Amino acid sequence: MSHTLHLQTDVQIRRGNVRRRDFLKAIPLAAVAAGALSWRDGVVASAAELRKQGKACILLWMQGGPSQFETFSPLPGHANGGETKAIPTSVSGIEIAENLPKIAEQMEHLCVIRSLTSKEGSHPRANYLMHTGYLPTATVKYPTLGSIAARELGETASELPSFVRIGANPFSGGAGLLGVDYDPFVVQAAGRPPENTTLPTSAERYQRRLSLLDRLERDYAAAGGKQAVPDHQKVYAQAARMITSPQMKAFDLAAEPEQAREAYGSGPFAQGCLLARRLIESGVTFVEVNLGNWDTHQDNFARTKTLCGQLDQPMAALVADLKQRGMLDDTLVVWTGEFGRTPRINPNTGRDHYPRAFNGVLAGGGIRGGQVIGRVDARGEGVEDRPVSVNDFLQTVCHSLGIDATKENMSSIGRPIKIVDGGEVVTEAFS
Repeated sequence: MSHTLHLQTDVQIRRGNVRRRDFLKAIPLAAVAAGALSWRDGVVASAAELRKQGKACILLWMQGGPSQFETFSPLPGHANGGETKAIPTSVSGIEIAENLPKIAEQMEHLCVIRSLTSKEGSHPRANYLMHTGYLPTATVKYPTLGSIAARELGETASELPSFVRIGANPFSGGAGLLGVDYDPFVVQAAGRPPENTTLPTSAERYQRRLSLLDRLERDYAAAGGKQAVPDHQKVYAQAARMITSPQMKAFDLAAEPEQAREAYGSGPFAQGCLLARRLIESGVTFVEVNLGNWDTHQDNFARTKTLCGQLDQPMAALVADLKQRGMLDDTLVVWTGEFGRTPRINPNTGRDHYPRAFNGVLAGGGIRGGQVIGRVDARGEGVEDRPVSVNDFLQTVCHSLGIDATKENMSSIGRPIKIVDGGEVVTEAFS
């Protein structure tokens, strides 16, 4: 069940014939928030105090599959490279695409993996695989990376969610078998308060709604919904604690100095990156920021140039900002998408799906920047040095965050599920 909350004004529950779905939709947010849990006095000032291990992660997710040739693996001088030129970076000998000049200036902090490889070329399956390490099945709902981090690293006493997703991504999954406690809190767009997070009532009415909530829960449990009530209470208890917390100010980008906002640039993704830094600084463990659509079957070069224009300044500013604030050592920044694009340019001047060789970028979190791992052949068609599988990549992320990737969680049918099944840490990323 998502933390995206819907306010319902009418409550109609029939005794003895109450459905779980109707019950979960029917409770007014403000009523549930009214007294599910009281909030702590004061504000915890340090993110390090909120997280068990002091680690955090920001995933910059490029929905649709970004072209490696127009981002971090240009191929100048070959027909497959198209019109995209390469530019030098702040690290001698490393070049990336001309579309990312500001990111090029941060290369000393970046580890570019040019040899990611997979067999999944379908958006839903590849997206799910990159987020969970598993392919989707009808029997097991595997947890997404953010939910795993929230479970392993998040602090339950925090008044903000441990996992925040900025921008919708229908294929990336939720907490699955870990339960509703670790589902993402979805913010549709940064730059404005999250939906349904303002109490629209007086303190007196607040208490009356609390009493109504108690009666509804008792009646529903007695009518056969006893198993559904605990999950319902968990979700809305978390919502209550969050929306009544002074820490909600972390979502207010207007509180940032104008100079900081200008450094990140304008647009939804820029605001998402700035919000990600503010949330991590306030104790959130995992923030996913989505940018799409990179599915460039047509007009690849113009479209990727536009998308890179939305990516370049915010990502560069995020890395620089985390470094300047002393947060980069404990915050892992991950950039990737579900796959890459074909080396050959199609008749529509586009590139199609290509999982055989694509890119991932890591920064912070103990990663040694200023390096490239892996190599593709001269045509950009296949990995010829240091292939990195999806599970290798996820093992590396877990290692950076201090998560034991071999830990097993139990599914609803009693099947043990490893956080990452197989794969090996890319040790070069840390050496």
